[in-house]
Amino acid sequence: MSDTTVDFSPAAAPLAEKLLEQAREIIARYPAGRERSALLPLLHLVQTVEGHVSPDGVAFCAEVLGINKAQVGAVATFYTMYKRRPTGEYLVSVCTNTLCNMLGGQEIYDGLTEHLGVGHDETTADGKITLEHAECLAACDYAPVVTVNYDFTIDQATPEAAVGMVEKLRSGERPVPNRGARVCSLKEMQLQLAGFADERDGAVADGPAGAPTLRGVTLAQQHGVAVPNFNIDTPITTTRPARDESAKAVKDPAPAGAPAAKSEGKIASVAKKAAEAVKTAAAAVVDKAEHVVEHRKAGAPVQAGDVKDPEVRTAEVRNPDASTPTPNPAKIDAAQAGPAGNAPAGDGKPAGDGKRGTKEKK
Repeated sequence: MSDTTVDFSPAAAPLAEKLLEQAREIIARYPAGRERSALLPLLHLVQTVEGHVSPDGVAFCAEVLGINKAQVGAVATFYTMYKRRPTGEYLVSVCTNTLCNMLGGQEIYDGLTEHLGVGHDETTADGKITLEHAECLAACDYAPVVTVNYDFTIDQATPEAAVGMVEKLRSGERPVPNRGARVCSLKEMQLQLAGFADERDGAVADGPAGAPTLRGVTLAQQHGVAVPNFNIDTPITTTRPARDESAKAVKDPAPAGAPAAKSEGKIASVAKKAAEAVKTAAAAVVDKAEHVVEHRKAGAPVQAGDVKDPEVRTAEVRNPDASTPTPNPAKIDAAQAGPAGNAPAGDGKPAGDGKRGTKEKK
């Protein structure tokens, strides 16, 4: 891509002047011949300038990658993080999925809707806030949750806390989130999603997991619950572990008469006997089937394999010597006469029934 000159269309040229260098850097991350895989981060890159994926943004992505606009549009309309119309400086998402909804997520969303005067995927008149309800924000342990530009901002939220937070955003403040990175604008977030580092102080969150996330571990420690023989320092194997002797005895039973494995356990012994019984029964079925086939073919001449085309073979079976007369032309004409020449259809009654509403006499 870096060695190729692209003649951008009038629609894509303005964005190319601003984004071409970063676009080339994104495309260079992918192997030669796989440049099309850069489309996702390129769409985020477009949103750093426009705040959404405009028709000009679609044209830029298509031309810089050498694909058509329909292919770009198919991706941009599939993922909800690509906005197709202008979006506010701050995208406020309220989770209204199962757990968050049960704990008050819908009430939070309704409170913001009433306070801001906008609904789902709508933006306030000042261009500051775009509100959306989200299916899941992957933070059930902190439900209900509210994010700003995809960063967790309010955990275990309330309608009052959410309204207070958006008012601070509208007044120019950037409130400190309960958890996660420092609040940024949507365009700044798109730069991170395109794969570029954000150099702002506090742009990257840090710190240990919170108490709700560690609740299960805390309860296990309090009640002495632990996995038997668990060692946190044990490395994770990357190959399949070797089978123990009992499992090997079940899968590969020893030949008849051979001594059984010394380490064979009770379960392995039962499984081995079951496997042998199944093998014996299967062998008996096969022997009986072969005997029946041989009896039916007794005295029949042995023929070579049939290599004829299936259609040819079928035609020969139906008319082996081509002596079958052709259909009566009169019948063909009657069949082609159309619906007028067809016999009246039946009433759909089962065979043997009399007239509807009467019993057939025997």
